Amino acid sequence: MSKFKPFSEKQLTALTWWCESSPHKNRDAIICDGAVRSGKTLCMSISFVSWAFSAFGDYSFAFCGKTITSLRRNVITPLLSILATLGFCCEHKISKNYITVSLGGRRNRFYLFGGKDEASASFIQGVTLAGVMFDEVALMPRSFVEQALARCSVAGSKFWFNCNPEHPFHWFYLEWIKKAEAKNAFYLHFTMKDNPSLSSAILERYSSLYSGAFYERFVLGKWCSVSGTVYSMFSRDKHIVESLPERFEKYCISCDYGTVNPASFGLWGLAEGVWYRIREYYYNSRITGEHKTDREYLDAVIELAGKREISVIVVDPSAAGFIETLRRHGSFTVTPAKNDVTDGIGKVCEALRSGAIKIHSSCLDTIREFSLYSWDMNSKSDAPVKANDHAMDDIRYFVATIMNKEKDSFFVLSVHRKEVID
Repeated sequence: MSKFKPFSEKQLTALTWWCESSPHKNRDAIICDGAVRSGKTLCMSISFVSWAFSAFGDYSFAFCGKTITSLRRNVITPLLSILATLGFCCEHKISKNYITVSLGGRRNRFYLFGGKDEASASFIQGVTLAGVMFDEVALMPRSFVEQALARCSVAGSKFWFNCNPEHPFHWFYLEWIKKAEAKNAFYLHFTMKDNPSLSSAILERYSSLYSGAFYERFVLGKWCSVSGTVYSMFSRDKHIVESLPERFEKYCISCDYGTVNPASFGLWGLAEGVWYRIREYYYNSRITGEHKTDREYLDAVIELAGKREISVIVVDPSAAGFIETLRRHGSFTVTPAKNDVTDGIGKVCEALRSGAIKIHSSCLDTIREFSLYSWDMNSKSDAPVKANDHAMDDIRYFVATIMNKEKDSFFVLSVHRKEVID
């Protein structure tokens, strides 16, 4: 069992802001934003449950995340272990997405909601809440957040928000962080140094992984705009190779489908922890003047694969017809790609920084696009210019879907708790 280090001053403030002795006790909400891995989520979730039991009994509350899966992984699983060590009894109704928590004769229910899109607002309608906590609120649509807030009609209810920064035109930054005083919200900003569980080596590693706006956001915790080339860390010396390993452990293919727009497919091989883009297929119908059919693109995939055993083909999720064509061929395992653009770009940046991907020098269109792929300075959100982005999209699909592995939590606890699965 991992042991906690003493909490930092900001973590202690997040834990106790609602207590009788706190100067912030009369606030209606708390907003904790800032760097990744700064310890704000853990402190807020413990504090949220503790406050609920200090103020209410037999009431309903809500934990909200972008998806229920991410909410369970990032918040609920570590929280239940900690609550058990504090004497709480937790019954997790997994199929019904709620947790009943008991302590000292009091019992409260905590519902779990995912706010991934505009339609998610309908799932939270009708429930009456005494408080709600939003984990990564900047990733949720405004309609979902406002519907959840509207459900908190119980006297004394409070709101809890945490997030990592996005662009400075984001609705949550403008409506809540910039207007925190007007909304009677207590605002607390975190950096990585506010998490005493991070060693100096870990802090240095995160500092080396990011640059530019992503460094300012993820490490310094600033709300800032992105500009210039998307992958400014891409280097011919570091990322382009003239020769390839003699043997690969496995192979994958990534596909950005296009009929009017170019189509870009990449063959990837894994060797000693590094993924190599071995070959590519790039077809631009605007140059040739001829459109290709799904069957012709299937032939291109077959030729790209050659006699290699392909573990999986990851495809642009909007290309439903092409995905079906690949599946009907019967030789490949096919999966739709994860297509969160900003999140995917961040993962590609990390892969480039760490040297986890390399590009063979024969992949000329990929190399060309890396030098031209830029942020849209006229957009009020994090959006690249929709040009020179087809190889960039298929690489993003590959990194976000195939390479994106679960990261270990900094807090690992193993204790017995009562869990009901029905």
